[in-house]
Amino acid sequence: MMEYLQQLSEAIGISGREEAVRKIVLEAIDGCVDEVHVDALGSITAIKRGTEGSKRPKVMVDAHMDEVGFMATGVDGDGLIKFVPVGGIDARIVPGMRVKVGPSGIQGVVLSTPIHKNKDSTVIQIANMRIDIGASNKEEANGKVKKGDRIAFDSRYRILNDSTICGKSLDDRAGCSVLIDVLRESSYPCDILAAFTVQEEIGLRGAMVAARRLKPDVGLALECTTAGDIPNPLADPDSDDLADLNPTCRVGRGPTLSFMDRSMIADPRLLRHLRQLADVYGVPYQLKTQLGGGTDAGSIHRANTGVPSAVISLPGRYIHSPHALISHSDYLNAVRLAQAFLENLTHDVLKPL
Repeated sequence: MMEYLQQLSEAIGISGREEAVRKIVLEAIDGCVDEVHVDALGSITAIKRGTEGSKRPKVMVDAHMDEVGFMATGVDGDGLIKFVPVGGIDARIVPGMRVKVGPSGIQGVVLSTPIHKNKDSTVIQIANMRIDIGASNKEEANGKVKKGDRIAFDSRYRILNDSTICGKSLDDRAGCSVLIDVLRESSYPCDILAAFTVQEEIGLRGAMVAARRLKPDVGLALECTTAGDIPNPLADPDSDDLADLNPTCRVGRGPTLSFMDRSMIADPRLLRHLRQLADVYGVPYQLKTQLGGGTDAGSIHRANTGVPSAVISLPGRYIHSPHALISHSDYLNAVRLAQAFLENLTHDVLKPL
């Protein structure tokens, strides 16, 4: 398992330009699915036919290929690159960040104001920041960077302490890797309609198109969600306890199941089924009650005449940054739970509420 996670994490695929990620996914699933299609937006849909009868359930299992990043919007008179965010990025982490600009990966650094010149600690808006690529003037910079070029975090995939994975874009390349492992490891009684989607970070767009085309009976999104197990900077600095700012879930305690977020309410039948399977198979899991954020399930469940949907998420620290962290054990347990769900899903699970 996890054969492709490093490649996926290090590939650059800002929303709308996911082609490098798509190439890796197509290679990874070759030979383990029955049909593959790339739609007009660039999402991959792959069908793995089930083994049980002609009326078996059709399950759309989704993971998005795109990552947050930036887009170049111009060059100023000093040869510095103007840019805007693509997706949700906290402006506080951007100054001083190393980035790669454009298709050739030109290296650059986001300007950082010297601390003695920013005494009031005002957070500069991203649209007012600039990227220094070492160009000496506007003409030189214009020869290297074009408007619309995507700009990615410049960071590497690493293993910390043998048990923790660190890298950019684990939201949602970790979900893509889980879905690849699910497709490669087993056969299932139901039809799997795998969707590796585009443009999730800017409005769940690829999933909407894919779900309309696939017409699933059930939707399952595989995601990476914000872990709340970080110290509260306002707490007692001498305390050894983690005083969570946002205690949604913790890294290393199992995948997370969501009741509701800003994009959907999880189908109670599927949520109950997932919890029961986790108990039967001995898979540790957590329940996420925070209502922020959204997933591709928000588009899937509204497709066509409605699709009962649920979400399995990997808890991740520092997502939407150059150095997200996830747990190796959470990853393996997410694969186990997704496989158990697909191996045990029948139409009986979807009896009317």
